[in-house]
Amino acid sequence: MKTKDPAVPRPWYRQFWPWFLILLPGSVVVAALYTLVLANQYADDLVVDEYYKEGLAINRQLKRQNQAAELGITAELAVTGRQLDMQITGPVDAPQLRLLLSHPLEASQDITVPVTQIANGHYRVMLPQAIDGRWHWIVDLGVGSNWRVDGDQRF
Repeated sequence: MKTKDPAVPRPWYRQFWPWFLILLPGSVVVAALYTLVLANQYADDLVVDEYYKEGLAINRQLKRQNQAAELGITAELAVTGRQLDMQITGPVDAPQLRLLLSHPLEASQDITVPVTQIANGHYRVMLPQAIDGRWHWIVDLGVGSNWRVDGDQRF
């Protein structure tokens, strides 16, 4: 039977302290990589990359909102399940309007749909999914529209 000589040291990889000292910075690296993955996966949608262009567009938006106010155009929305009904007052007689439903936190949930006129001043659309909670909405004629109506509403 062969006995171990206490005078011969064990190799470094069989010692406790080197592995303990490697484990500390190694755990920090793993935690940093995990944090990086979380930060990229759940990025904040409220931050705008092109803030300067967004700032310039605000004047155009305000002009279109003021135009709607001068014309007396208002909108009321009501949702039942997936069906959205919209009542427009003012000089609007378009066969179709554009509706943008913007989720306050998740841009991936924003919905843009064409809303079809079913009667004078009354429009209806079936939404791709049921909506719940608070949403910001914008109604206009589409690209090149000279007016727009905005609102916030809890559905």
